[in-house]
Amino acid sequence: MFPTTLFNVPQNLMLLLDRSAIDRLKPLLAQTTGMPIVASENTATIALVLVALGILGWGFYRARPFGKLGILAWLQSVALMSPWLLFFGLFAAGIYLNLVAVLLLLVASTGLYIYLGRQLRKAASETVLPRPDAAEVKSQSDAFSDPDSQPTPAKETIKIVTSSPGNNESEIIPVPVEDLKAIKGIFGIDTFFATETIPYQDGVILKGNLRGDPEQVHSRLTASLKEKLNDRYRLFLVENQDEKPVVIILPSTNDPQPTTVSQKILAVVLLLTTIATSLETGGLLLSFDFFNSPARYLEVLPIAAGIWAVLGSGEIARRVLANRYKVGLSWPFFIPTLQIGCFGAIDRFESLLPNRKVLFDIAFAGSAAGGIVSVLMLVTGLLLSHPGSLFQIPAEFFKGSVLVGTLAKVVLGSELQQQIVDVHPLVVIGWLGLVITAINLMPAGQLDGGRIVQAIYGRKIASRTTLATFVVLAIVSLVNPLALYWAIVILILQRNLERPSLNELTEPDDARAALGLLALFLMIAALLPLTPALAGRLGIGN
Repeated sequence: MFPTTLFNVPQNLMLLLDRSAIDRLKPLLAQTTGMPIVASENTATIALVLVALGILGWGFYRARPFGKLGILAWLQSVALMSPWLLFFGLFAAGIYLNLVAVLLLLVASTGLYIYLGRQLRKAASETVLPRPDAAEVKSQSDAFSDPDSQPTPAKETIKIVTSSPGNNESEIIPVPVEDLKAIKGIFGIDTFFATETIPYQDGVILKGNLRGDPEQVHSRLTASLKEKLNDRYRLFLVENQDEKPVVIILPSTNDPQPTTVSQKILAVVLLLTTIATSLETGGLLLSFDFFNSPARYLEVLPIAAGIWAVLGSGEIARRVLANRYKVGLSWPFFIPTLQIGCFGAIDRFESLLPNRKVLFDIAFAGSAAGGIVSVLMLVTGLLLSHPGSLFQIPAEFFKGSVLVGTLAKVVLGSELQQQIVDVHPLVVIGWLGLVITAINLMPAGQLDGGRIVQAIYGRKIASRTTLATFVVLAIVSLVNPLALYWAIVILILQRNLERPSLNELTEPDDARAALGLLALFLMIAALLPLTPALAGRLGIGN
């Protein structure tokens, strides 16, 4: 049914994980394109340094106009970027930092990041916000007093945008007049000083000035809106294109809809397909076709169970966090594949997220759980490996990942200098789990990595990283068809960002930001292959 080359464990997986397999394709690619391909580690190092300096310089240029606050925010980004730039810069130059040095860098940068964050909040609290003058305060108080005692809003404080002078408010604003009066009545000078009302979809946008902490203001406004109009409207606190806070009021009928029957049927079909492809992956690793020999299911079941453990732990973690925050999740839509069993699952939010912290926690929980299970299986498999273990794989296999190669060197030591290394099946299963987790941590769209970037840096940066990820995958697909497959999946299914949360202004705290950067770093370390120089320093292969 399948070519016999698929039954060879190293040959089947090296194309995905090993740099040497890609290197072997370079002459063919050069012949096809008519362009010579030159790989230079010195060039890569210089390019890395120039790109890093360019990013830091551009950030400093953008931060200077904001004075002390801008410089502190820029220093935070420097604190987060420095360990990764140092590690990968030295890595590209063939200089290896041991695990202790890497951990010290991470701890130092995280501590510095948190310290700078405290200084940033302290400086922000000392900044005196401009207060309205007496006429403005009086006008705002008159306009947003009890709506029962004042039937119409004051024209001096609220600007209604109309398509023509002859139209009235009820014909232009897609909100009933009485509801609009109640909505305007929730604002005040101590929460949000509204100055302009603009129709938007089925609701309205209210421009104005934020008068307090975004989280507290949103909580108070939401409570007032629910008290006046029950659960009929949702209040969003977001930034407009000018990066100024605005309030958006939309009917609750625009909330995410629950999973339909047809979607549930699709989820079940994808689940069954994933079970089948996981069993087939186990068969391929054991050098036989499971679909042609289903009676040998007991042989492939342990490998498939390991893949299911990675997928299941991630799904359980997401749903535990979602239940804690009272956020609805759809049934998981798994993405089956023969190469590694499954690429992960798509989980759609069935309710609005209260803030970006919740988005981060749910996305991070799934990847963290799957990653921890994968690393535990990998390390356990390395510890249990001995001459005569089930899998015999070339030592070059461990050049396919910085993370796996480093861990293997720590545990197996000089055994990696042999051409063939005997490893426990948990090594391969744990590595497959790391690949699945790392793929879902790519900073694109509605993947866990895309959600993490959107939660920490906002929608604008998330859009750019999604585009950058797609471009990188398109380039890599020239030598690895698997990357093209995943690029198509992102383009069709997961290119869109998550819809804004109810409170889009409150950012995740410093600890979450550091954890997010750590997750993205581990994603790169899991997928990035070792350079020949570093592999030689580690003593991997002959």
